[in-house]
Amino acid sequence: MTSAPLRPVAFGEFVSRAHARGTLVVQPRMGFSDPRLMREGLAATRSADALTVGTLTLDSYTRVRDLPAARKAVAEGAPLNGYPLCTHPAATTHALLDGVLDADFPVQVRHGSPRPEHIVSRLLALGLDATEGGPVSYCLPYGRTGLADAVAAWRTACTMLAEATTPVTPHLESFGGCMLGQLCPPSMLVAISALEGAFFAQYGLRSVSLSYAQQISPEQDREAVAALRGLAGELLPGVDWHIVVYAYMGVYPRSRPGALSLLTAAARLAVESGAARLIVKTAAEAHHIPRIADNVEALETAAAAAARATRLPGPADSEVYAEARALVHTVLGLHDDIGEALVTAFRRGLLDIPFCLHPDNAGRTRSFIDHEGRLRWSDTGALPIGGASTSSRTVLTSTDLLSALSHVQRSYDCGGIP
Repeated sequence: MTSAPLRPVAFGEFVSRAHARGTLVVQPRMGFSDPRLMREGLAATRSADALTVGTLTLDSYTRVRDLPAARKAVAEGAPLNGYPLCTHPAATTHALLDGVLDADFPVQVRHGSPRPEHIVSRLLALGLDATEGGPVSYCLPYGRTGLADAVAAWRTACTMLAEATTPVTPHLESFGGCMLGQLCPPSMLVAISALEGAFFAQYGLRSVSLSYAQQISPEQDREAVAALRGLAGELLPGVDWHIVVYAYMGVYPRSRPGALSLLTAAARLAVESGAARLIVKTAAEAHHIPRIADNVEALETAAAAAARATRLPGPADSEVYAEARALVHTVLGLHDDIGEALVTAFRRGLLDIPFCLHPDNAGRTRSFIDHEGRLRWSDTGALPIGGASTSSRTVLTSTDLLSALSHVQRSYDCGGIP
């Protein structure tokens, strides 16, 4: 096997072509520190009865730039919670990917870092071209890195990707539709994802994807993806873009039937809303770190559900769209540089994530689940969306909050939410 840089596959183009054929691409969130096991996982993903792309999910030490700790773990053979891309020798990663990565199977690097320059540098040097994250979505949920620092770091990372001399167009996915996983009203998820996509484009990216995480109400979720598609069309002229849906990111059902039913609903949402790609979760989520077999089952379950679904787009003009568009255009009006606009917006509370404890988040907004299962604002703080859509319901108590956090898990374990 050669240690020369691998010829990458155009990740965004692969997904867009599949979408044009009417086929949903499904993807795991898989990462193992052992190169042999990671290769086995990628090979199993590729061989699954589904149209798949691969994932190299990185370990926590690499995410927070503690590379000495990652090197020590690798040297001692200690297991990590992901693949240490910046630590394993290049020849090791090339051998891992040789014969797996090709024109029929692109691979994306997923990581969670608010300051990803070292990861982007490494993946480009290795011949890879696709990753994900964002200055807000990989900052606020994951630690105390200042938002301004994250914006600066992601500005550099975007420039590195855009200016890379690769044979294909690098791809960057916004994680913005997954803020804290749950209890964030869809309009904010849509707005953050759209703004991060526009940020990527401003710094030269020409292949991007925008994300949205499945919430509680299928109808509201379809409205949200329709809103995200509409905003992408407005904000990303000349950019190849697609929508990626994430299976529910909150407390997952404990029962096997409940977990698989929730995944099936996510696949149905992806197809009905016109998304091109789905990030799956497994029936093992509530019990242990998913094994390779768990991921393959999830990929095949999702693909089978997608094959039975038909397009059922949400309305182009909805409450979700109106709120998200107001948020987006308020932020864009703050500064010509979208990164600076994002920092200003959070400082003024014009963007504000419910229940997020990051010091750069105002923390004045709150949300609740209404009687129809829709996520709504109970307090909009300083958000520029007016009071028309805000419920007069009182702020959640701690008991209400715990109940809301487990709402999906309880409902699916009891056979609810079709």
